[in-house]
Amino acid sequence: MTSPPNLDWIRAAPEDAEGPGPWIEIAFGEGDDAESPVYIRETSDPANVVTTNRRKWDAFVLGVQAGEFDHFVEGIEDAENSAP
Repeated sequence: MTSPPNLDWIRAAPEDAEGPGPWIEIAFGEGDDAESPVYIRETSDPANVVTTNRRKWDAFVLGVQAGEFDHFVEGIEDAENSAP
């Protein structure tokens, strides 16, 4: 999919991250309602853009914060079990 020109892409990387990544980048389209577009791409393949909407994006972010996707990350149980 082709994204609109002049989007403000935000790189989702730690502040101290260096180098080209690859990182995920997010851009919010026009509008601020639940159906407004959200664009997602990887820095290593910026022409490949995935589109969703703000309602789904917000649900995804809340799910990540709640740990709903932790089972997709290898070793996360080990890290959680060794935490003080």
